[in-house]
Amino acid sequence: MAAVILSAKALVRSFGGLRAVDGVDLDLLSGEIHALIGPNGAGKTTFVSLLSGRIAPDQGQITLAGEDITRLPAHLRVRKGIAYTFQITSIYPRLSVFDNVALAAQARGAGNLKAEVHAALLRVGMAELSNQEAATLSYGHQRLLEVAMGLALNPRVLILDEPTQGLASGEIAGFVALVRSLVPQTTVLLIEHNMDVVMDLAQRITVLNHGKVLAQGSPTEIRSNRAVQAAYLGVDHAET
Repeated sequence: MAAVILSAKALVRSFGGLRAVDGVDLDLLSGEIHALIGPNGAGKTTFVSLLSGRIAPDQGQITLAGEDITRLPAHLRVRKGIAYTFQITSIYPRLSVFDNVALAAQARGAGNLKAEVHAALLRVGMAELSNQEAATLSYGHQRLLEVAMGLALNPRVLILDEPTQGLASGEIAGFVALVRSLVPQTTVLLIEHNMDVVMDLAQRITVLNHGKVLAQGSPTEIRSNRAVQAAYLGVDHAET
């Protein structure tokens, strides 16, 4: 079995009286694609914000390759190999495609900047667009640019938050192929509402509901889990 690369133990985060994340455990295995799913408001984005260091937990522990990073700020987690692409496209619209990726590569102290930026753009199929202003890209290309920025950080763990949102079906197929190409060199945590994408890509799935882990398992196990069907997949067993 692969080693655990990123681990969360008993994570808790409250906002006022609401426990958005309520005692969540999650182990990411090195080189896997792991999906995090659940209804709106289940706590998914709060949880990955805890993993990436954008917000701090009230309780619990986060380790990266065995090192406690619970109190490490986000920019230092980036240097240690955690990259988080946001639910809403977070590019620099007035900069060129190349410069967007270059800023990400510089953030981790890249050696050969030009070569590493080109390699990241090549991975997402955007090398020919390197001089184009980011604001003029299609929405699909903006999402791919964001992934390229994540790859330029040379991450051990890449967190993708709703990456197919707003993509056309043809673009989604290309994105699925891209994510598959990232492993096993990179571990991918995928937060995604498109269940076809989740079931196609993920080796393991964690389901959150009301800030707690409802279920964990393979796509087959999750698809047949009655609690998941009732809470998320819209199946009512009361009538069966």
